[in-house]
Amino acid sequence: MAALTIPPVLSSPRDDAMHLYKAFKGFGCDSTAVINILAHRDSSQRALIENEYKLMYSEALTKRLSSELSGNLKKAILLWMPDPARRDAMILRDALTTDIDLKAATEVICSRTPSQLQHLKQLYHALHGGYLEHDLQAQTSGDHGQLLLAYLSTPRSEGLEVDRRMVDLDAKSLFKSGEKRLGTDEKTFRMIFSGRSRAHLAAVSSAYHNTYGSTLKKAVKGETSGYFEDALVTILQCAENPGKYFAKVLHRSMKGLGTNDKTLIRVIVTRTEIDMQYIKAEYHKNHHKTLNDAVHSETSGHYRTFLLSLLGPNHR
Repeated sequence: MAALTIPPVLSSPRDDAMHLYKAFKGFGCDSTAVINILAHRDSSQRALIENEYKLMYSEALTKRLSSELSGNLKKAILLWMPDPARRDAMILRDALTTDIDLKAATEVICSRTPSQLQHLKQLYHALHGGYLEHDLQAQTSGDHGQLLLAYLSTPRSEGLEVDRRMVDLDAKSLFKSGEKRLGTDEKTFRMIFSGRSRAHLAAVSSAYHNTYGSTLKKAVKGETSGYFEDALVTILQCAENPGKYFAKVLHRSMKGLGTNDKTLIRVIVTRTEIDMQYIKAEYHKNHHKTLNDAVHSETSGHYRTFLLSLLGPNHR
């Protein structure tokens, strides 16, 4: 469930483009006006505003935003502007070729559905001229790299149906490949985690716990490490409860000294139009404070205003 709040009576994309142009005029930028418009328009509405702006003023809106804004507000709004698939392609290109961030690349790939990944791969090639798989191979290695490549290329059902016999067999295979033996058979973990649907994997996790008394997540964390562990845990948690997974990622980004603004921006921007209400509910349940309150205490200025606008009302 999305968190985005859109006004009941919308101005036209042409009017929005004119108001944005007005916000850019004169000395300095009226950031409040920019936020009031862009933080309350969905992906298709933002695309229409961009088209109108280009027609009316013969320049790209994102180019103007880039020159008018600065700091984390600029980063957040520029990431907000594209549609989800194009945005994911931008995040991955940056994480794999410019500002290397394998944690971010792992999060994006392992939390997306097969149809989202298919669209993402096509767009990545169209936008950047190279293949996502090639850039992944250049930056990753070992079990981690093999798992991500398999996860990108293996067709998986997006339905809710599961085969109970296969579920029990997979739970048994994972136990035999991990906790039951000395050392770990990583190949079995790679094969099952990259080849099974979310519904199937969630059922495997439940069967594992019922049969062997410990959780599959605990087994993964005990048997693997590093980016490979991150990828397996992301796949598993997004099969069971994506809201809980992203609530944890957000909590970690704000925990301790300083804030990981890159992660904070990425997760809020990419999930606002998908499942942010579930993430907010999980955050409150697990951390005994609202996500809005946490973001408010870790950010400031127009950057804070923009992120809180995306998060929507603060339900305590």
